[in-house]
Amino acid sequence: MAAMDDYLRLSDAERLAAMSALGNHFTEGRIDTVEFDERTLAVSQARTRGEIRPLFDDLPGRLEAALGGGGELVEKHDEDAELERIRTRGALIEKWDGVIGGVTLAAFFILMFAFSVSWAWVVWPVMGAAMMIPRLVNRFSDSDEKAYEELKKAEEEARQARLERAKRRLRELE
Repeated sequence: MAAMDDYLRLSDAERLAAMSALGNHFTEGRIDTVEFDERTLAVSQARTRGEIRPLFDDLPGRLEAALGGGGELVEKHDEDAELERIRTRGALIEKWDGVIGGVTLAAFFILMFAFSVSWAWVVWPVMGAAMMIPRLVNRFSDSDEKAYEELKKAEEEARQARLERAKRRLRELE
């Protein structure tokens, strides 16, 4: 099975996990500074699992543990786990905001134009209150919301940079 997996391309998350595992091996004294520098450089430049497999062959847990496939050497850091929770809850809150906003807009137009209700404006303050419910249920604070917006902005900037690199590369190939 490992031979087939060696042709799989690495994701950024897998490279990060591999580097983190090397950091753990370094702090535990299994590899020295020079080896750590050489191996992390090789991981950062690798494209496939097969390219980094030899870097872990002499270490406990080998590559599978380094990539999180069942070893205890790589533990997801609390910060990473917290950012993932914020990302997940933020996306959920965004979806609920869209649903609540859509229902409110539809209710406003139906009340205002279909039934000519003069107090249709009341749906807007109700929408504000309704948007607080998913935040309270998911314990999504203002600081979480700010962190989520920063995460989204950073991910979008990274995506734009990747697209720009791809465009440049396509131009070079033409």
